[in-house]
Amino acid sequence: MDEVFNYLKKLSEATGTSGREHNVRGVVVELVKEYADKVWLDSLGNIIALKRGKGDGSKLMLAAHMDEIGLFISHIEENGFLRVQPIGGIQERALAYQRVSIITRDGRVYRGVIGLKPPHAVKPEEARQIPELRELFVDIGATSKDEVKGMGIDVGDIVVFDRDVIRLNTTRVTGKAFDDRVGLVVAIKAFQLLEKNEVDVYLVATVQEEVGLKGARTAAFSINPHVALALDVTVANDLPGTPPHEWCTSLGKGPAIKIADGRGASGIIVHKEIVDKLVEVAKQLGIPYQLELLPGGTTDASVIQLNREGVPAGTVSIPTRYLHSSVEVLDLNDVVNAVKLVNGFTETISSEWVKSLRGAELK
Repeated sequence: MDEVFNYLKKLSEATGTSGREHNVRGVVVELVKEYADKVWLDSLGNIIALKRGKGDGSKLMLAAHMDEIGLFISHIEENGFLRVQPIGGIQERALAYQRVSIITRDGRVYRGVIGLKPPHAVKPEEARQIPELRELFVDIGATSKDEVKGMGIDVGDIVVFDRDVIRLNTTRVTGKAFDDRVGLVVAIKAFQLLEKNEVDVYLVATVQEEVGLKGARTAAFSINPHVALALDVTVANDLPGTPPHEWCTSLGKGPAIKIADGRGASGIIVHKEIVDKLVEVAKQLGIPYQLELLPGGTTDASVIQLNREGVPAGTVSIPTRYLHSSVEVLDLNDVVNAVKLVNGFTETISSEWVKSLRGAELK
């Protein structure tokens, strides 16, 4: 568990918004290179690590995304304040009064805070409303636009939450960007533990998931996998004020095996045989698990599924509270058990089983 925590801390504290994943990419390469037969960087920025199996070349793709939500600097005020625009699904309600890091094009890092008019200066009805992004600004302590420019900060530089990963108790931890650095932890650790995989395993640390699943789309086309698993977070809403029948998952009850997510064309209905196999492996290995139906949002699996002539795809999810905030919370037991489940699935499936998913001629 300590190793999993250390991996999570190292990956989550790295900065990497969509299209700016290079810091995270370096950590991934460091963790997988000695366990892989081959590691490469593709033209969009995905990292792909291959561990060959003992079978006939059937291919399993494990996908977890490197990018996190954040902000672009869109304007510098004459008095030194910064205006911002979102990268991915960042919410105004999670932004006000947060401490942030500003990362320049040349890699310099500055600290700032997201400001808003103080409650003493707003009308009562304004105080009850969630502020819009146009009302927010980043205060880096500068007094002029020239001072900001002199620091090397410019339009297009990125802003991310400034948070350390810390333990709340023995197993529960909080931090930023668990979506989807924890999926990377699961994929990497399961990949490291592989010993008897019959199928070829392609671990893909994908880019730009938060802005349209872009890295997974191009990587799947390149690899052309026969079967795929995405590793991502899901909503743990076992919270006060939410009735149990509305809970998607709960912390500490095990990784979630996804049944379906999204709405209509924007999500996935997971291939039944993959769900059944994941459940079978979980039962055989004594791994606690949850079944997941997520009404909104989706993962890389939904676009991998539509690659070429179609790919049977599924998702193993790690329950996480307060998604897309600076204080996401998860249980390390769920992470450890997700590693066991993904590793068990990967070492259990055979080339024959993979072939059975690929359709058949009807006579």
